[in-house]
Amino acid sequence: QVQLVESGGGLVQAGGSLRLSCAASGLPFSRDAMGWFRQAPGKEREFVAGIYWSGGTTYNSDSVKGRFTISRDNAKNTVDLQMSRLEPEDTAVYYCAAGPLVYKNPSLYDYWGQGTQVTVSS
Repeated sequence: QVQLVESGGGLVQAGGSLRLSCAASGLPFSRDAMGWFRQAPGKEREFVAGIYWSGGTTYNSDSVKGRFTISRDNAKNTVDLQMSRLEPEDTAVYYCAAGPLVYKNPSLYDYWGQGTQVTVSS
């Protein structure tokens, strides 16, 4: 059974940092892509960053370039999102997902974690 479990969310002041982690298990090899998404109250789910297990190629949304870094540890089956210089606009529930390709549309992803709350205060 496929499981994706996020951790690391919490409350942080603006300008601070958080590191989110996604632990994956049971993924088929065809699901080579991992993505981080976020959803703020009243807004659509938004692509944040993506990475491939096989080659490690990364993709970042324009809104987080230079502030967030996605990485993976194949030996541990984890994908992390290092977030720095956080702003109140980053407040959202953050989800990790798995699918066949890295793409900004969440509909391409087959498996999702339960989400972890990130709250950034002014």
